[in-house]
Amino acid sequence: MLRPEHCLRLLPAATSAFVAASAPFPFPLPRRGAIRLRLPRARTPRLMGKPSSSSRASAGPDAAVAPAPEMPQREVARALAEQAVASLGPRLLPSAVPDDVAEFRNGAGNAVGSLDVRCGAPGSSIDFMMQSSLHCKVPNGAIDITSILVFLNATTDAPHFLLELIQGSPTSIVVVLDLLPRKDLALHPDYLQKYYENTQVDKQRAKIEELPQARPYRSPSLFVRSACSPTAIMVSIDCGQGGEGTLEEIVSERLATVAKEVLQIWLDCCADSIAEMDAIERDCLVERDQIVRSKSIEVDLTANLPRMFDPDVSSRVISEIRKAFGVQES
Repeated sequence: MLRPEHCLRLLPAATSAFVAASAPFPFPLPRRGAIRLRLPRARTPRLMGKPSSSSRASAGPDAAVAPAPEMPQREVARALAEQAVASLGPRLLPSAVPDDVAEFRNGAGNAVGSLDVRCGAPGSSIDFMMQSSLHCKVPNGAIDITSILVFLNATTDAPHFLLELIQGSPTSIVVVLDLLPRKDLALHPDYLQKYYENTQVDKQRAKIEELPQARPYRSPSLFVRSACSPTAIMVSIDCGQGGEGTLEEIVSERLATVAKEVLQIWLDCCADSIAEMDAIERDCLVERDQIVRSKSIEVDLTANLPRMFDPDVSSRVISEIRKAFGVQES
């Protein structure tokens, strides 16, 4: 739910921008071929699981090359994914993402990504769980984006779960962590109380914002700000020159703990929620969800992903995300 274009001011001036497969908002990208630094041709590790035998077989000589570097935020995302899968169990179907979408790269070799989607089992309240990671080499370093989304279906009006971590330098990271509301909170104070006040999720936000290295992140996009809850963790953590170790410690300890707590709140209070809704309420809920998803696909991914990846690659990735989001090509 974060527009990375708006956090570029937080990144080094020479940093080139790109969009994550599941980060739904746009920002300017360099023309294809503008970046010439090459990333070692290795397969980007998935957040969960292992490459299939066919993937390993096709890796060829590149299999011995070191993959995109492991980073603390990927460990956080991997731990959260395992936590979610352990709790949701049979309510999640196995991933059916093709190998060439589960792991993909551009022709220049400077950008690699991974995408995993697990749909909800029939009869469950889970619509889908999506994980993605992107790593892009740029002239003065790299940008790394890691995301987890868990969307619910229309059997409940409970919030969705969102985590996005965008690291643009070794010493700074933007964090977006939220239970995305599916109703207008001002019109539904009971919803605000049930999912945000009674769960005390706002205490987790305070644990991050109290860090001396943390500064509030305020997206210039009114749409983004209106889509998030008032308890959303939206911060930039900047540890300054020489602060690589400090950032790693914050991500691996404080952020990991808070993210785990927020996910557990979602698992306990939202994942199993079933709501009694009349036809009009349900239609409004579905329409609201579709607006968010359609905007994510039509405005952002179709405009930006093809500018970083070759047309056939971006087309395959966008197609899988459309399928998960339930959004048809217009």
